[in-house]
Formats: sequence, structure tokens, C-alpha cells
Amino acid sequence: MADPSSYRPRPGDIPDSPGVYRFRDEHRRVIYVGKAKSLRQRLANYFQDLANLHPRTRTMVTTAASVEWTVVSTEVEALQLEYSWIKEYDPRFNVKYRDDKSYPYLAVTLNEQFPRVQVMRGLKKKGVRYFGPYAHAWAIRDTVDLLLRVFPVRTCSAGVFKNAARTGRPCLLGYIDKCSAPCVGRITPEDHRELAEEFCDFMAGRTGTYLRRLEKQMMEAAEEMEYERAARLRDDIGALKKAMEKNAVVLADATDADLIAVAEDELEAAVQIFHVRGGRVRGQRGWVTDKVEDVTTGALVEHALQQLYGEESGDAVPKEVLVPALPEPVEPVQEWLTGRRGANVSLRIPQRGDKKALMETVQRNAQQSLALHKTRRASDLTTRSRALEEIAEALGLDSAPLRIECYDISHLQGDDVVASMVVFEDGLQRKGEYRRFQIKGFAGQDDVRSMHEVISRRFRRYLAEKERTGEWADGTDGAGGTDGADGADTDGTLAGPEVITDSLKDDDGRPRKFAYPPQLVVVDGGQPQVAAAQRALDELGIDDIAVCGLAKRLEEVWVPGEDDPVVLPRTSEGLYLLQRVRDEAHRFAITYQRTKRAKRFRAGPLDDVPGLGETRKQALIKHFGSVKKLRSATIEQIQEVPGIGRKTAETIAVALAQAAPAAPAVNTATGEIIEDEEPDTTGDSSGEPVTAGVPDERRGQET
Repeated sequence: MADPSSYRPRPGDIPDSPGVYRFRDEHRRVIYVGKAKSLRQRLANYFQDLANLHPRTRTMVTTAASVEWTVVSTEVEALQLEYSWIKEYDPRFNVKYRDDKSYPYLAVTLNEQFPRVQVMRGLKKKGVRYFGPYAHAWAIRDTVDLLLRVFPVRTCSAGVFKNAARTGRPCLLGYIDKCSAPCVGRITPEDHRELAEEFCDFMAGRTGTYLRRLEKQMMEAAEEMEYERAARLRDDIGALKKAMEKNAVVLADATDADLIAVAEDELEAAVQIFHVRGGRVRGQRGWVTDKVEDVTTGALVEHALQQLYGEESGDAVPKEVLVPALPEPVEPVQEWLTGRRGANVSLRIPQRGDKKALMETVQRNAQQSLALHKTRRASDLTTRSRALEEIAEALGLDSAPLRIECYDISHLQGDDVVASMVVFEDGLQRKGEYRRFQIKGFAGQDDVRSMHEVISRRFRRYLAEKERTGEWADGTDGAGGTDGADGADTDGTLAGPEVITDSLKDDDGRPRKFAYPPQLVVVDGGQPQVAAAQRALDELGIDDIAVCGLAKRLEEVWVPGEDDPVVLPRTSEGLYLLQRVRDEAHRFAITYQRTKRAKRFRAGPLDDVPGLGETRKQALIKHFGSVKKLRSATIEQIQEVPGIGRKTAETIAVALAQAAPAAPAVNTATGEIIEDEEPDTTGDSSGEPVTAGVPDERRGQET
């Protein structure tokens, strides 16, 4: 625990102007970012008597080891810079609203030639029109099912679309008139895009004009005695009205607004947002956050606005934002929102009428959300604390291991040997800090040597970072933090949300490559693996990190140098946490190993051609139809493929001539050898091409 007076700057050194400040810990990580109208006055608040500070603020200033600031010219610039740094550094003490789930959106992919209507979650993509968020995905599907009668826009996946185009037969929706079937040319790309844009207009709330137009067409059809067409239009109008009834009108005059309510106590706050478009509630979402310091409701609203609109622009920012309290000062925030929208945005507190009544409803939702969260978290916090204390007691640690790293080795009969590293902090997963390794030091199956190599590589990088940053000379050490991937040790590829890229945080506050040590290393295995991990640490001179192993057979906990395991009770929360850590490391390693194996099985002769990327490989296969036909093609014929010059064509021809032809594919039902076409080993949609000589996954056991 640091003394804030040890790094307190002299008051005369701090400028009395707007700016953004950053607190860093002893490892140079940014742990808190804030903005101020006057840096001098704001920073002085942190260096008063510790007894007068909010408990979370007191923890922050005693964790920090330095403070620095950046001067800006206006408060709007300070707001923008603060948001950028919070997104960039992810400081542990900042107010960060946590979604309790990933909310589904109704999305229209206007960036495709034939736009598709679908349910989407996660990060928003460029060129996609979003509506929502919705509380449940089934609510989106019910709405879309009603609207497809009137707006028969494509909803199928790319695979279904291509298959229908290849066979010339649309899917079921095309036959029942819930899709205009652009896959078989029933509608032109231009007309289909116009249909998708009309769908978007209706979802955006411009319903009255479209309904009146349909009613006029229905009356005209009836007057002309086209009764079947009039009946179809009548049914279309009914479907649209039924879809509209799913969202009751809550605000008159087709208002576009977001309503934000906050429920809070001394330690936590819950935020609820209602998205109103065209006078109807189109979506709802909620967040919960810890209160790091004694912030006001206006400050919580400001943080919510940053998270809600920081990545949005245009119509995604509504004309009106209704809040329970205004940020202080309100002008910079309102100016920032106006800049995001590109037009004036009204930020205010509703005083009377329908908007105030709806705000009270949103407030009740926020209060219920906070109560539910506290009920769940009370049990969760108690359980995790007890688990960490039990582990510390069983292993004889001085304190609870707040940061745990677990390692596992995976292979298939000695091939594609890989390792995983998963991180748990405060008993919770930190998936963004998972890492994976390829075993490089030797070939074959040897879990003990593999574990020794992985531990050595991970902590050798830790020592290198420690020396580079000057901590080596000080002898300081610490736990916690964010690890970066070892660019020399890992392949740098992504595995969904669990692995991030190699270039992570550095001296300016970003987490560095393997820069921070755990307090406990857990290995998947028994005595041999534990001894290998401990030997690796001893060889590096690291003596302040505990090591243990969890053997699968009897769930025994092994520690270095002991002949007998530590047996935790089966009902122990500590054992349950170690099992979760071990199982997560095993899952992550198996996933990586399967990915590498599938990639190796999909390898083809074109993979050995230097300078030939995936795009041009696919273009060659598409042009010739198979590797066999490509192998028999002349250099001039290869040059006909877009992007292939003569030199590249010659290289391809030489590589294919030198590569042995793949074994013929076999029809497993009849035993017939298929010789007409050489199988495309670049991989099909399933990622598992069927060729002779491919080992069956069931022939070996994954570990």
C-alpha cells in the first residue's frame, strides 16, 4: 500500500486549466482516468486526509504510485479524451457499466448486394442498420415474421442463399411468399434493396405514410374490382398493425428519445435505458457499476452517456435524451452529443406529462435491477472470498491468491502440441487475458517437458519486462494486471473474444507482454507437472509465486516437494474454484489444438506457393473448379485469373508440378473411388474436407 504523499505533485506544478489526469500503479498501469475543469482543484481532492475519502477512492490512491495529466483547451475535448482513454486503458477503478447480457438487435445488412434481415449481437458493424436493442431474440423474430408478409426481404444465411442460387430453387420462404427470392432472380438487386430500405423506414417509425399508401391502394383495387389484390393488401395492413401493436404508443407526436434512469446506493449504481422511436418503446437495456468514488447522479449519467453514445453517430443518437439529473457542467456534454449526431440534441430532465410518467417507469426498472443485482452478488462475493481463503489456507499462502494463472497441455497422439494459459482474478475469468502457446522446443508427446517449456517462456518474458521497465533494480514485484501475448511464443491468431492481439499495453499504461506475475500458478496434472513448473521458476530465480497442480483422477491438489497431495473436502469452495480454473484451461487448450489440427487437414498444395494469399487461392479454385484442373492448366491459362501475373503463374505451375497429387476421394457409402475431380483441400463450409489419408479424430485421444 503506497502513501499518496510519496507521489503527490506540488500544487504549483499542476496547471489551473481543463485537462485529463491518469493515476498509475507501481507497474505503470493506468488504474484511473478522470477529467476536470481545473486540474489543480480536482487533483487536490485526492491528496487530503485518507479518512475523509470515499472507501473506493482511498483504495485507488493507495494503490497508485504516480499521477500525470494532459492539458486540453476545452471541456468538450476533455470529455472526448477521457472517453478515449477509458476505452483504451480499461482502468480498474473507473466507473464501467457492465451489461448483464448481450442484447439482441434487429439488423439489416445494407452493406451486402442483397440485404439480409437477421438477429445480431455484439459489436456493431459498418454498413449495417440496427434497430433495438430488444429484451429477447424471440421478440425480434415475431416482429420480422409479421413484416415479411409485406416486406419479403431475404433472411437466409450466405450458405443457404448460395445453395439456392446454385440449384435454381428457392427455400421454403420463397415458396410461401415471405421472401422475394433474389437468389433465383425473381427480383432485381435494385428492387430488393428498395424493399429493404422500406423495411428500415417502417422499423424507424415512419409507419403512418406507408399504411395510408397501402389503404389507398386497397381502395383503388376494390374500385377496379381486383378483389384478390384488395384482400391481399387488407391482410398486409392487418399484419403491419399487429406488428405495431407489439410496441404500445407511450409518447405522442412520434417522439424519438432515450430515457435514462439511475438507482444507486453508497457502493453501486444501476442504469436503465428505454429507447423510444416513433413514440414507441423499441428497446430496453440495463447496466450495473461499482461506484469508485463519491460521484453524483449527474456524473453517473455522464458516464452512461459516454458508454451509450461513444461509438454511435447520426440517427443512432436521438434528438432528445431524458435523464434524472444533468451532468455538471451540462454544456460540454450537450455539445459532444450534438457533434455525435450532427444535429442539435436536447439533454434535459422531464418535468411533467407523459415523459415524466415514462421516466418514473424507467426509474422503477432501475431500482428493481439494482435490488436483483445486490441479491445475486451478495452470495457470489461471499462464495468467491471463501474459496480464495480456503485455497490460501490449504497451500499455506500469506494472502488470498487474487490472481491465478492455470496452464494445460493438449495434443493428439503427440501431434499439434499446444498449451493454454487462462487467468482468473478475484475468482472470475479474465478471458481477454487468455494466452496460447505452440510447443517449439522438441517434437513428440511429453507433457512434463512441455509444461517446463511453457512456464519458462511465460516467466522469462515477465523477467524481461521487469528488467526493461526498471523494476528489476528496485526488486519490486506485484500481482494483478493484464498480460499481453508473447509475440515470439504465440501464433497471434484470435479465438473469438478470448484471445486478443499481441500488441497490447506498454509504457504509456497499456498492459505489457507478460508484465505482471500471478500469486498462484495452477497446472493441469499431478506431481511430475508440478515439479516441472517449479523447476522452471527455480531456474529463473523466481521464488515468490506459489505452484500447485490438480490431478483429474481423484481431484488431488499437489504442491512441490511433497510426497502426499493436499486433499480438500469435496464440498470445498476452494476445490470447486480450482476445478473451474483447471477445466477452463483444458477447454481453451483443446479448442486451440482442434483449430490447428483442422487447419493442417485443410492444407493443400497451394499453401506452399510463396506470396499466394487466401484471396487469390480462392480465386484460382473458383476459376478452375478444382486443384486437379489447375494442375493441368498452362501458364497462360493461369494468368487469366484476375490478380495472377506471369511470374506468379510460373511459381504456381512449378509448385503444383512438384507436389504429389492428393489421394482420390472415396464414396464411403459405395466404396467407389471418385477420380473425376480432385477434392478441394482448401476447405469447404464445414471446414472438414473428405480425402483419403486424413486421420480420423476417433483414432487417437486428445489430451
